[in-house]
Amino acid sequence: MQINVNTDNTITKHQGLDEHVDTVLRASIGRFSEQVTRVDVHLSDENKEKKADGGNHCMLEARLAGVAPIVVHDHANDLHQAINNASGKLARALDSTIGRLHDKHRHTAVPVVSVDGDIDPTADKHLTDN
Repeated sequence: MQINVNTDNTITKHQGLDEHVDTVLRASIGRFSEQVTRVDVHLSDENKEKKADGGNHCMLEARLAGVAPIVVHDHANDLHQAINNASGKLARALDSTIGRLHDKHRHTAVPVVSVDGDIDPTADKHLTDN
């Protein structure tokens, strides 16, 4: 799983910030590392000039093969808190999306073939992992 950290001109990007993002993401979504190919992280402070609270913004965009990107956002008073909150949201979104994909593949219809090799259109059999 590749993690790309991007910042706007209001955030000073440094090694410690990259390491924090990497640590938090791997802790929260590491179990999905086989399915997630890349996570793009976008950080900004929308209120830096105003000295107001709550302007720290974190957007996470996770890429999975064959699925539209999964995007989550969070705003917080502290940039680290925004990163932590967004990573939790991403973990829940990935869990839901991957679970739905797994269920979809598990419950695909299978045609029933009669003894003479004809497909029986009246039969309704489904694959399950039971």
